[in-house]
Amino acid sequence: MESTLTARDKVGVQDFVLLDAYTSEPAFLDNLRKRFSENLIYTYIGTLLVSVNPYQELGIYTMSQMELYQGVNFFELPPHVYAIADNAYRMMCSELTNHFILISGESGAGKTEASKKILQYFAVTCPMTESLQIARDRLLLSNPVLEAFGNAKTLRNDNSSRFGKYMDIQFDYKGIPVGGHIISYLIEKSRVVYQNQGERNFHIFYQLLEGGEEELLAYLGLERDPQLYKYLSQGHCAKESSINDKNDWKTVSSAFSVIDFTEDDLENLFGILASVLHLGNVCFEENHQGCATIPDTHEIKWIAKLLGVHPSILLEALTHRKIEAKTEEVICPLTLELSVYARDAMAKAIYGRTFTWLVNKINSSLENKDFTKKTVIGLLDIYGFEVFDKNGFEQFCINYCNEKLQQLLIERTLKAEQAEYEMEGIEWEPIQYFNNKIICDLVDERHKGIISILDEECIRPGPATDLSFLEKLEEKVGQHAHFQTRKLAGPKGRKRIGWMEFRLSHYAGEVTYCTKGFLEKNNDLLYRHLKEVLCSSKNRILKECFLVAELENRRRPPTVGTQFKNSLSSLLEILISKEPSYIRCIKPNERKEPSKFDDLLIRHQIKYLGLMEHLRVRRAGFAHRRKYEHFLQRYKSLCPDTWPHWHGPPAEGVERLIQYIGYTPEEYKLGR
Repeated sequence: MESTLTARDKVGVQDFVLLDAYTSEPAFLDNLRKRFSENLIYTYIGTLLVSVNPYQELGIYTMSQMELYQGVNFFELPPHVYAIADNAYRMMCSELTNHFILISGESGAGKTEASKKILQYFAVTCPMTESLQIARDRLLLSNPVLEAFGNAKTLRNDNSSRFGKYMDIQFDYKGIPVGGHIISYLIEKSRVVYQNQGERNFHIFYQLLEGGEEELLAYLGLERDPQLYKYLSQGHCAKESSINDKNDWKTVSSAFSVIDFTEDDLENLFGILASVLHLGNVCFEENHQGCATIPDTHEIKWIAKLLGVHPSILLEALTHRKIEAKTEEVICPLTLELSVYARDAMAKAIYGRTFTWLVNKINSSLENKDFTKKTVIGLLDIYGFEVFDKNGFEQFCINYCNEKLQQLLIERTLKAEQAEYEMEGIEWEPIQYFNNKIICDLVDERHKGIISILDEECIRPGPATDLSFLEKLEEKVGQHAHFQTRKLAGPKGRKRIGWMEFRLSHYAGEVTYCTKGFLEKNNDLLYRHLKEVLCSSKNRILKECFLVAELENRRRPPTVGTQFKNSLSSLLEILISKEPSYIRCIKPNERKEPSKFDDLLIRHQIKYLGLMEHLRVRRAGFAHRRKYEHFLQRYKSLCPDTWPHWHGPPAEGVERLIQYIGYTPEEYKLGR
């Protein structure tokens, strides 16, 4: 096998565990830099893969590369994402256990690409039957559809996932992929109505305008130029040279046909997209009583046609609100500001629920009812830690999610490793690490955490505002070591905190959040009047998304923060029940430049991805451990006493086998 390793592959050290000056960060950084300069973007820490985004095509994902990594012992070949995928697959097949691959790193570090490469690897290398080709193709083609509707260009990344995605790939007992299931988390709905300078809305809007056929656009009442739509042009970069919307439209269109979308589905889906664009162009004026009116009803007519609702009812719902008095309903006119709020809330609700419908639709096409006994490999590609110049409610949720995943990693690797040595009765030097449970509790503790305090403010009678929420935070968590506001700001020389801001010291560093919009985004309220309009829609998709039963339910729906917190805890339950593999993605520079290695930026990521602690734990113990039964099963043929059958206790069989091979006592330890 050695012949497949070239001199280039051996630049630096392929596994950080083998570094001489292993505990020093400079040595770690230096090894990463050496390998990166030779376009070796992958390095191991034991079985964890560190991946540095090359921002260029390297030609390392060919068919022959895939064949090379198939069924090969993990450390025989240079580090590669294929080795991680193959290892999880082999373990799943031989031990019939469920696995997951956790891909983490900040926005723009290459997580989505890594998950695509793993999917492609399974699609190409797993045994395949003709009848299962369909399942395989659907798994692969669900990706471009979800990316079109859920990804967008941000300042950090041209294809940033603005939702979290957990995907189970299901295999039958022969190791053949037979189906899949996707769970999505918290799509960033605010992007539909507003984008920061230099950012775009979701890809699908631009793809539709750029690639849609003339007849389709005419039917939807749309023009080709994205600048004509308020919801597409606020970031002033509707056209982006690195993105080919026309080609992407072709990919997405052909994917639709494979994933079971009917003509009718597509007509309804495009109708919804177009109606969102028309909504953004609805303009309000103030009349002399200070109420909002819509002088030009051109866009209203298009929306009404596309959604199958009555134009005059839609017009009223955008400018008036129904209030229930004791015995009757009163219709009150809205101010200009509230009408704009109602319009944007409607656009966000339509898009958000359509995205959920889309995920459900893809799931029903991936579902395989014929197979009951299935093992799975889960892929988690979830938003990376985000620190922008302005951080809002979305960044708060995203960073809380990362905080929870970091906690899982600590539980599964650092803490569990130490516990395992104790349990097995093997000597061990404890490793110091920062346990971020304290920060998770600050955010999500019942009745005391930031999310609970935010929820309380959202339901409090009387005039609750973003500022009153901030004051409540100061009162309730002001003394917490990881929390600061302007009022409580510590030593001078710290970056200033604004009046409306609070700062959290996350495991990954400090982030300052602006509370403006926190209450509104957490409440995510759609006026009842508009909900009634959407429930009466003739658009088949909206009919499924807005159910009449919802109007009858008078209970307040759970807030966005609470829904997100609950869905995260169910995700963690899914992950805890599976065997983990880890890929840590690193962004080498902020400007997406090939071959530029920014030491400071990378050092920061090494710190918060916990790579040094992980390395110390891996160095302190044994890099490989197997249960006696599995070890014996795998290697019994090497010793005449254990082959073909060993009749005593597995532990004794392993001891006999190891002594026969000739290991010295310091090379191994036998646990309980």
